[in-house]
Parts: sequence; C-alpha cells; structure tokens
Amino acid sequence: MSAPTRPAAPATDEASGRTLGSTGVGWILVVCGAAGLLASLVLTVEKFAVLADPAYRPSCSINPVISCGSIMTSWQAELFGFPNPLLGVIGFTVVLTTAVAVLAGAGVPRWYWNGLFAGLTAAVAFVHWLIFQSLYRIEALCPYCMVVWLVSVLGWWYCLLHLEAVQKHRPLRSWQRLHRLHAVVPTVWTLTVSALVAHAFWPYWQTLI
Repeated sequence: MSAPTRPAAPATDEASGRTLGSTGVGWILVVCGAAGLLASLVLTVEKFAVLADPAYRPSCSINPVISCGSIMTSWQAELFGFPNPLLGVIGFTVVLTTAVAVLAGAGVPRWYWNGLFAGLTAAVAFVHWLIFQSLYRIEALCPYCMVVWLVSVLGWWYCLLHLEAVQKHRPLRSWQRLHRLHAVVPTVWTLTVSALVAHAFWPYWQTLI
C-alpha cells in the first residue's frame, strides 16, 4: 500500500501571513463566476431581445461610445454561429460550481484544475480578441462585456497561482514573490485596458469635459 499523499501547502504571503490556498481561490472564483454569469445572462437576454425586435434599444446603450447595441449587431458578437454570451453562461456556471465545491470542502482533483485552467486560458485569449474588436473595429463599449473581460482575467490569474502552489517540486522564489504581490498583475492589466479605452475614445471623452 502506498503512503498517503500529503495535501499541498497553500502559497503563503510572507509579508502579511495570509495564504492563497484553495479557500482564497474559492472565494475569488465565486465572485468571478457569479459576476460573469450574471453579466452573461443579461447579455443573453438583451441579445435575444434585439433578435426579436431590431428596433429594441438595449439597457446598456447609453451614448455613442457605451453602446451595447452596436456590439450585439456586429458579426463579432456571434463568432461561432451563436451569441457569444452563451459561452459565458456555460463557462461561468462551471467556474461558480467549482468554487462552491471548493469552499464546501470537496476534494477537487488536479486534472480538473488543469481542465479549468485550460478553459480559462481559452476564455482570456477570446476576451483579448474581443477587446481589440471592441476598441478598434466596432468602436463601442459594452459595460456587461467589460465585466466579463475583468472576471475572466481574474479567474485565470488566480487559478494559475493555485496550480503553481500545488506544484511541490517547483518552489521558485519568483513565484513566491508573485503570491505575495498577487494583486499587482490584475491591477496592471486593469490600468492598461483602461488606458487603451481612454486613448481609443479620447475625442469623445473630451466632449464630456
């Protein structure tokens, strides 16, 4: 009989004594999954309303820049032949369910985390394509889409940190620093995307000053 394997120790923030173990990742994924699922559901409802009535004005169409209608009627909004938000409904349901299971104490196997990370990686790649299309091709913003952008990146980043934490054979010092400064990467990403948004629509923002 083989000796029982010891559970991987959570990544420790040496500066504050806090950890980024399964519980911390679980709560982060709960927030990301719930916010992403809600935004995707709203987008799905709005999309079907637009399909049913081309004259329908989505609730998030506020001005020439913040205009969900412009995005929903674009070909990019149905890249795979169906409304993109349906992918979010499915994907964020998986994220939320996983997070609840982790917080309930369920033992989530390593292969499942790998699969979740692969899915989140695909989502992040798709999100960045959508960001480019939104800013430089469609030239409009959708607040609900931006929520999906953010929570996809957050979920991917903290899932990556969790996977690294259970790699007992890879206690790299650089990763330890990343765990201590885990908020830096999402903060830099958020500021970068905000700067791109400000630059892309600067002529319009100037009219509001």
